[in-house]
Amino acid sequence: MMKLASLFSGGKDSTYAIYLAQKQGHDVSCLLSVFAKSDESHLLHHPNLDWTQLQSASMAIPQLTLDSDSDNTEDELLVLEQLLLQAKEKFKIEGIVHGGIKSVFQKEKFESLCVKLNLVAVAPLWDTDPEQYMNDLIENDFNFIMTTVSSDGLDDKWLGCLITKSEIDILKQLSEKFGFNLNFEGGESETFVLDCPLFSNPIKINQSEIFWDGYRGRFEIVDAGLDYNA
Repeated sequence: MMKLASLFSGGKDSTYAIYLAQKQGHDVSCLLSVFAKSDESHLLHHPNLDWTQLQSASMAIPQLTLDSDSDNTEDELLVLEQLLLQAKEKFKIEGIVHGGIKSVFQKEKFESLCVKLNLVAVAPLWDTDPEQYMNDLIENDFNFIMTTVSSDGLDDKWLGCLITKSEIDILKQLSEKFGFNLNFEGGESETFVLDCPLFSNPIKINQSEIFWDGYRGRFEIVDAGLDYNA
């Protein structure tokens, strides 16, 4: 068992990675979130990051955050390194857990940083089968919505859509037709977790906006809170 920091975006992958790490016996002591400058980042995910504070509260896992003023991967890694040093000092972490699935670029960058800081990198989702993984999310009571789309075959109707088994079946057909990754590993969509077994209370979205340019779009949370009546 190790004390781990989670590289946390609020989406399905980073949240499910925490879930699996805990099932493996690890103690996820803190969440680390870098607020990327824009959606051009190849390393970090940013949609609706402000609302990860609600997920942090619901999981009772403290969160450390820093802003990245650059889209440059090396600059983002320097910011992440600062966060990891804070986590080492404050929470005595021994490693990190991240939700990488297929991105060798991302995995190698995180592992190199861990070597530099004498930490262990844990990637419980690595190389999982996309369809099996998506169904595992549903079977383990993960409720999540799609917050961005950026792919042929995904239109504005998916923005804010809660994903259930039936949606996965439709997405599977679309992924086969249009060639995108069913698990969105290629950035075809970002997600946000509203509820899961880690949460004491689900997140309720009170107000939102949808932005759509005919190909790309995002679902932006304007107001949300923890639902204490659920």
